[in-house]
Amino acid sequence: MTAETAPDPASVLSSQESGQEPVPARLDLRQDVALLTAAIMDINSVSGNEKELADAVETALLGLPELTVVRDGDSIIARTELGHPERVILAGHLDTVPLPLTEGSKGTVPSSWESGVPGEGILYGRGATDMKGGVAVQLALAATLFDGGAQPKRDVTFVFYDHEEVEAVKSGLGRLVRNHGHLLHGDFAILLEPTDGIVEGGCNGTSRFEATTVGEAAHSARAWMGSNAIHAAAPILARLAAYEPQTVTVDGLDYRESLNAVKINGGTAGNVIPDRCVVEINYRFAPDKTPDQAEAVVRELLEGFDVVRTDAAAGARPGLQHPAAASFVAAVGGEPKPKYGWTDVARFSELGIPAVNFGPGDALLAHKDNEHVHADAIRTCLRALQDWLAG
Repeated sequence: MTAETAPDPASVLSSQESGQEPVPARLDLRQDVALLTAAIMDINSVSGNEKELADAVETALLGLPELTVVRDGDSIIARTELGHPERVILAGHLDTVPLPLTEGSKGTVPSSWESGVPGEGILYGRGATDMKGGVAVQLALAATLFDGGAQPKRDVTFVFYDHEEVEAVKSGLGRLVRNHGHLLHGDFAILLEPTDGIVEGGCNGTSRFEATTVGEAAHSARAWMGSNAIHAAAPILARLAAYEPQTVTVDGLDYRESLNAVKINGGTAGNVIPDRCVVEINYRFAPDKTPDQAEAVVRELLEGFDVVRTDAAAGARPGLQHPAAASFVAAVGGEPKPKYGWTDVARFSELGIPAVNFGPGDALLAHKDNEHVHADAIRTCLRALQDWLAG
């Protein structure tokens, strides 16, 4: 049986005009997981537009009697209640970045198969790697946990959330922590972000700063009457360019840091000496540091300049020594790697839950106009998790 895609727009319009809610798209959770990925991708869920996909996911999960399902906005928690001494959290976000603007791009919606044969080879479309392949694995796991009278050896909490690809204040996972924190207790968490099927432990932290220089405006024909704030920013750029980022070993994994100017803004007109210039800076710091310690590094480097921290998110230590994490790494194989970018494993770390990233697809393809994933990568990820949960 194949999954149905979104309802016909005409039928949705008709139901809206009659005051009825649109019928959610139906997802067949027991079909091949690569086909399930395509079906999920075919439901456009750019950040802020997750409702249709959340409706479909909730409807599918409510059809699994072994799970207790709770919804908050466009985020969903589904839990087994088996009374096992260990609980594992499997989490993934439903939203994607906006669709490509490039005409004819393959990384859009609906999805497409390079082979032309559904389920064979490479699947193209927005969310292929980030991270609807991982969401499909979560849903397939939920549907098969109790197949044949089997029972997983650990209790499992599935988390699906909205607004990951936008500013942190909108995060659906953050909202779940605030509103339903008691349902997110666990011993170990796996975020199914793309990692090419290799465990990536923890993540770097990230912080943003503004370094401001102030001058005096003047007509550019009489520049000596003013003071150029953009020129005054040159030492900031020079210090950043000369800085050698650290590589820090945390729990056996080497985290590479980076400290860069990412934007510069100054000047008002082509004939005016600028009286203000702002350099925006991004520091990706190893999880051995707190945001305050990371700020101290930046302030020391830019001593003498006006520096303001505008945003910060702590990193997460890998926690691979935890028994559940160690057993998972042993089960899936491969040498664990550090996660250089920030992910929501940091939110679980703040809750005291060791967390890793593990999912299908190449993270370097995320957000690209040719975003894609191989069908076998999704199947391999599903098998690894099924074997571990059953073992």
